[in-house]
Amino acid sequence: MTFWDIIAFILQTALVFVVSTALFDALHWTLHKWEGSRFKLLRTFSSWHWVHHKFLGLDMQINPAYARQNIWFHIVPEYLTGMAGTLIFLLVFPWPPIAVVAAIRTVMLVMTLKEEGLDYNHMSMDRVGGQQGLLWVNNNYHAMHHVYPHNFFSSFSNVFDLLFGTTCQIKGRKFLVTGASGAFGSAMVKKLEKLGGIVETAKSGSDFSAGDYSRMQEKLTRADVLVLAHGAKTDDCWNANYVTFTELIDLFTEIGKPRLAPPEVWALGSEVEFHGDMGLDELKAYSASKRAFAARARQYYRSDALLYRHVVPSSFTSPMGKGAMSAGTAVNMALFGIRRGFSYVPVTLTGMAFLNYFRFRYFQKDEPEQLKPAE
Repeated sequence: MTFWDIIAFILQTALVFVVSTALFDALHWTLHKWEGSRFKLLRTFSSWHWVHHKFLGLDMQINPAYARQNIWFHIVPEYLTGMAGTLIFLLVFPWPPIAVVAAIRTVMLVMTLKEEGLDYNHMSMDRVGGQQGLLWVNNNYHAMHHVYPHNFFSSFSNVFDLLFGTTCQIKGRKFLVTGASGAFGSAMVKKLEKLGGIVETAKSGSDFSAGDYSRMQEKLTRADVLVLAHGAKTDDCWNANYVTFTELIDLFTEIGKPRLAPPEVWALGSEVEFHGDMGLDELKAYSASKRAFAARARQYYRSDALLYRHVVPSSFTSPMGKGAMSAGTAVNMALFGIRRGFSYVPVTLTGMAFLNYFRFRYFQKDEPEQLKPAE
């Protein structure tokens, strides 16, 4: 067997596993959709699947009384669907990669049966962590499906949720949006409400200011998701773009510690994180504050205490000036990425936000406070 034969074998095996898994995920989504079907038979099929959600409930606790039913109504159908999706590849690939995937699935089935339905993604949890896989499903990711059963359908690879945007619950969740009078914030409020979100707003200078968040306690306690869309480009940039952002996130994270699901934060960054002030005096304070927040945001990005999403847009049209896109377009692009599970969300027509990802993740070395401009 040549080197290229080995590469082809690995790629074929991976493709068979991913596609066959996505087929079950599609069935999984269908079973949830059938919950409201006008046909009794389809509702019955859906009710069989809901046994799985009784086995591992909304509170992320295992109920052993449903262990046997979970095996027959969830584990065995998942195995059979995955095997059917695997064997169909015999029509296009040689048998060895198909045999490997079939063997892997069978071993996984035997191990799960041995543990009476318990596995890495199905066990009791007192708290779901904020670090969730993107391409591959980890236990935090799958736990979110049991907390929010109408999203997070992917089981092993995240192909299904990436394709169909089912990685973020919006309908029925409570959002607290700052900067709602601005272009991006107001567009975000409208879009979230249109998608069924319950939206509350908070205004900088009225509901909060640097060091004063007493009026925010109740709003933050009610919120499931904090969307930070306020800021300034000229006046008091440090407090507007760094201090209030970090202090609100820290307070929201502290309030969310007792919750089952991690507190979720969407924070608005900027492509200035990548290109800096470009020698322009009018951008120095703005650039310093945004770069300082980006350095702090990387810590949130890596933290298991919250689910943090860093939204980095190109310039968009707002009262601060004309941009490359409308605020509504920026919001739609941001939600496209968020609903597919991205924690770093580039919203760009220039491409700089994509390049900024590498700076954001790997090349920031300064401590945030070191970037504070001189008084």
